[in-house]
Amino acid sequence: MRHLLLSLLLATPALAKDIPVADAAAFAEAAQNITAGDTLILQDGTWTDAQLKLAATGTAEHPVTIKAQTPGKVIFTGTSRLSVGGTHIIVDGLWFQNPTGPQVIELRKDSKQLASDSRITNCAVTNDTQLTSADSSQFVSIYGARNRVDHCYIAGKTTQGTTLVVWLSNEAKDQGHHQIDHNHFGPRQRLGKNGGETIRLGDSKTSMQTAACIVEHNLFEKCDGEAECISNKSCGNLYRHNTFKAVSGTLTLRHGNKCIVSENVFDGTGAKGAGGVRVIGEYHIVEGNHFENLTGDKERSALCIMLGIPDSPANGYFQVKHAEITQNSFVNCAHNVLIGMSGDKKATLPPVETRISYNYIDTSKGEAFEIKCAVHGVTTKNNSDKKSGQPEKFQSEPTGPSWKK
Repeated sequence: MRHLLLSLLLATPALAKDIPVADAAAFAEAAQNITAGDTLILQDGTWTDAQLKLAATGTAEHPVTIKAQTPGKVIFTGTSRLSVGGTHIIVDGLWFQNPTGPQVIELRKDSKQLASDSRITNCAVTNDTQLTSADSSQFVSIYGARNRVDHCYIAGKTTQGTTLVVWLSNEAKDQGHHQIDHNHFGPRQRLGKNGGETIRLGDSKTSMQTAACIVEHNLFEKCDGEAECISNKSCGNLYRHNTFKAVSGTLTLRHGNKCIVSENVFDGTGAKGAGGVRVIGEYHIVEGNHFENLTGDKERSALCIMLGIPDSPANGYFQVKHAEITQNSFVNCAHNVLIGMSGDKKATLPPVETRISYNYIDTSKGEAFEIKCAVHGVTTKNNSDKKSGQPEKFQSEPTGPSWKK
């Protein structure tokens, strides 16, 4: 019996505790002495202009947790900001309403203390006011390595800046491999210029870095900020089982190579400018996706393959090479597959070593292919307009925080 009790004591952190926190000052005090297994329980109510910073070291078995006393009833307003760095930290059940600061949630305490193996779950960041600002801002910024953002509701951004960003470095050895899943990205109105993406993974300066992120089982609804709903700017990312509903934009493989876009549903529901996937770069795979009721043309076609710039700069258009477009279905789209769209007057390089095969393309509304360049580098095989089944119209798995249902 003595041995059993000793084992139980060793398995539990000696000082693990629940710590009630009433305000930002109490949070700062508690953060100084937090240890693995501790939970900071934020008191229900409205927290205005609260600046919460935490650097902590949890473990997989005993994470450090920041949670709402009641999910959805701890409401942050104004310039409130949560910045957490360290390892194995969980943030659960918080709601940021109508934020006005440059950052809302960031997975780092500061530039030297990034987060890894941490999680933002069951949270919401929403705006229902007509905020305007010339400064760029983000709702969620992900740094470090192996972090997860899941079951959150994020919507309503009106100011310049991507809603959720994965930040990379050209010097870091341990970074990326994040997971963004089962979230509901709600409406975002048109910004009218660049900088209105809903998700961006990397940027042009770090676009040759391998991020290896997974974006899956998310719902994107009326995310109309700009032409790129998702802007991929890094290598090795996987986008699968997401649903894009009435989104006036595309999933754009803007920079970087070796990404996979698999088994997503793009249903425009007839919304103006609704598009699918735009391909730029090398060794991308677009497979098993369903495109339906898309009205977009040119860059917002259901599937658009861009022209490349010779010796392209990092922020330009790299030639499409070794792309695989296979087993997708296109139904009732105004523009199905466009090959050779130019996004720059210097772009002259057509796709090469690219294969388009085993796709179902409904031609009752638009032509199967729109050709705007030489296509000697493109092979087509076994594409058909005979319908052989299609995926479920929308994913049935729940998205967003449970308390928002």
